[in-house]
Amino acid sequence: MRLSKRVANLAPSATLAINSKFKALVAQGIDVIGFGAGEPDFDTPEPIKQAARDALDQGFTKYTPTPGIPELRKALCVRYKKDYGLDYAPEETIVTCGGKHALYEILQALIDPGDEVIVPAPYWVSYPPMIELAGGVPVILPTDESTGFTASAEAIEKLMTPKTRAFILNSPSNPTGGAYSRETLENIARLCIEKDLFVISDEIYEKIVYHGFEFTSFAQIDPRLKERCVITSGLAKTYAMTGWRIGYALGPKELIGAMTRLQSHSTSNITSFAQKAAVVALEMDDEAIRPMLEAFGRRRALSLGRIASIKGMTCFKPQGAFYLFPNVSSYYGKAYEGKVIENSGDMCDFLLDAALVAAVPGGAFGAENNIRLSYATSDDKIMKGIGRISEALAKLK
Repeated sequence: MRLSKRVANLAPSATLAINSKFKALVAQGIDVIGFGAGEPDFDTPEPIKQAARDALDQGFTKYTPTPGIPELRKALCVRYKKDYGLDYAPEETIVTCGGKHALYEILQALIDPGDEVIVPAPYWVSYPPMIELAGGVPVILPTDESTGFTASAEAIEKLMTPKTRAFILNSPSNPTGGAYSRETLENIARLCIEKDLFVISDEIYEKIVYHGFEFTSFAQIDPRLKERCVITSGLAKTYAMTGWRIGYALGPKELIGAMTRLQSHSTSNITSFAQKAAVVALEMDDEAIRPMLEAFGRRRALSLGRIASIKGMTCFKPQGAFYLFPNVSSYYGKAYEGKVIENSGDMCDFLLDAALVAAVPGGAFGAENNIRLSYATSDDKIMKGIGRISEALAKLK
């Protein structure tokens, strides 16, 4: 069969592939520890689930307006005013089938063939493929531990050309957990205003931050940014609602309108009763998610402490999200049972085979020296899993 050129070389999401392999091993009764999943291991809060049940009982199971039911779009506006002092009207919002869907629609609506989009690396695995599917060119901006895995305005400007259309900002970041300080965001904002650079601000981990780090939504920096950026986020991470597939975007009315037209020809609307539940989630106080955030903070400290004891492995201390991104390159060139570890993919294959631990190769995020470990799992599994990693690495010669 002849497939379209746009998908012929399209690789599956590395994170989803690892998680699928992990679940297959578990189904076989194998005692494997999974550090690959990018989702909280907590249940969705009961009030949210009850709202969905109520909607079902009330027969709220029909088509809804494409960009979302009015009360949900209004709830988004109220939430962003309350949390960040931002003024959005309902027609400047859209509800999508997850945050990933929002990003896909944004790029489809913004990018023409040949347009360039600057993407800091390490990056979330789907950014470059989404840009390419829109006909654009991902321009990779390398970052490292020395800058907290964040990009400076100066570095962004050096990569700008007449073809530059947008910059993707992800704070806190998947995979590193790095987050942008307000000062850095202010410098990027000045560049955007001066050069008329559009910013796609992926803020899906906005509520998951640690030890006093204060998250800043990019649009907060300057009122003039409202027409130069689109905020994309969702309920998946904050409210343990990954399977509900509820994302959203807030941005210029013209862009939101274009996304709505796209959505009308793809998914039409997101699940009706899930939207009713989303209203309840957005109206919840942050105290409702405090236990989950406290658990993530504890697990972060536990994971970092365990990794610090492994010779040859270093790890950046993240300000947000629930990932560690340790550097394992000191083990490259070593071998186990005749097989040499040459890159992050080899390392993850080795850890799965020799330690029964599932991790995600950093190469999928544009950082071949690293692997990603999610600590969205129990304390016991963290201790057991990182212990297995330590024992396995000691076998490399």
